[in-house]
This record gives sequence, structure tokens and C-alpha cells, in this order.
Amino acid sequence: MVRLPQAQGHLIVMTQSAIGLNQRQVIHRQVWARKKALRALYHDFHRQLFENCPAGSVLDIGGGTAHIKESRPDVVSADILSFPGIDVVADAHRLPFRNEIFDGVVMLDVLHHLERPIEFLKEASRVLKPGGCLAMIEPAMTTIARRFYDRFHEEPVDMNADPFALVAIDPDRDPFDANQAIPTLLFATAPACRRIEQTVPSLRVRTVEWHSLFAYPMSGGFQKWSLIPGSLVGPMLALERKVPAPVRKHLAFRMMIVLQRI
Repeated sequence: MVRLPQAQGHLIVMTQSAIGLNQRQVIHRQVWARKKALRALYHDFHRQLFENCPAGSVLDIGGGTAHIKESRPDVVSADILSFPGIDVVADAHRLPFRNEIFDGVVMLDVLHHLERPIEFLKEASRVLKPGGCLAMIEPAMTTIARRFYDRFHEEPVDMNADPFALVAIDPDRDPFDANQAIPTLLFATAPACRRIEQTVPSLRVRTVEWHSLFAYPMSGGFQKWSLIPGSLVGPMLALERKVPAPVRKHLAFRMMIVLQRI
């Protein structure tokens, strides 16, 4: 049992057996345990997420199998599905926390799964303290990466979608449904970022960076295969950081987005 402060003024008490485990979560955790390269990559992602948040309390949304706690055990992990290590089972569109409680909110490959991303951004802003940050790492539809996502990734890419559109709540929606184009549509251009700030005026887009050039696609992600040993992930990431930003924008498989609560 875990005890967490405040859910609309109450104490959240969740047991890990509250909801049965999803088989996809079990498979992901097995791959995580087996692939050293995957763990090395994600620990670096976690480091970047935390470094872009102020010191203090951090909420991890869409925690999945809670592997982020290997990098920071005190993070509060929330997910719509239960799993050992998940502290709060909740919908990201309706977070069970009082206003202005967290210094940081972090997410890794979550935004493109959300049915109503703008509604979520408003909710994330609500639970952030002024000056707090929302840091996300998401798929990037760059010149090179989009070809791979279109052809080889199981999640769809719909560049014609309108992430600002009002969407009716679907109570039967699979939480693994996704559109990998959503982060790119929302944050890849200056006009899109300005529209975000106009739509959610309590947030400012602080940075949008392009990364995950070579090591991530070579790792195979949560697929069973990998083309890179764990020992080479660190040197490969160091090489990636030397690639000029204009080139990265065409090669990157991921984007880091940081928004700040004002």
C-alpha cells in the first residue's frame, strides 16, 4: 500500500492489486529486464527529464511499469493502469491532485496516447506550482524518422489530425491507442507553440529539442531485438550530442518538450 498527499483535499490510498495487470505491461517489463541497451537509454531520458524540472516534488504521468523509479525512487508515478510501482491509478485528463502541488511533471512517450491533449495540458498546468515545469519526451516526425514510424512502428501516424479539436470522451477507449504525430503537430513549429500558449495561457513553451538520432532506433525500443550493445549506448549518445541542431531536426526520432507554468 502507498500513501500519497492530497486528492482534492483527501489522502489517496491505492493497493497494487487494485486492478489486474495488463499483459502488455508484463511483456514490457520483461523486455526492460532483459535489454541492457534499453535501460541505458531510458536512464538517460530520465536524467534529461529531471534536469529540466526545478528541485522538489515530481509527478510521473503514464508511468507504465514504473521503471523511472530506478532513476528517482521518490517520484510519484501515475498511470491509467495498475502495476507494481505505480502509486496512483488515474486518468491524465483528470488528475486527482489539488492545485499547484508539484514542482515538476514528467512524461515519456505518453502525450501521443492521450485522447484530448489540450485538456491534459490544462490539467498539468493546474497541478504545477508557478515556475514548475512539464517535461516530455515524445516521438518526432522528422524527415528520416517519419519513414520508419510509418512503415515499421505499430502505432499510427496521422499528420492530418487536429490535436486542438474537441473530442467526446470514449469510456471504452484502449489506453494504448495513439497517434504518434500529435507531439509534432503541437510543438514542432513556432506558430504551433504560440497557439499552445494562447490556448493554455498559464503555460509557456520553454524549449523544443530534437534528439534520439542513432542509439534509440538501433536499440529497437521495447522490441525483442537490438542492434547495439548496452556498453555502446553512452558513447553513441555522446556522439549524438555533437550533431548540429539543424541536422538533428531532420534525423531525430524523439523530441524533448519543456513547458513552464507562469
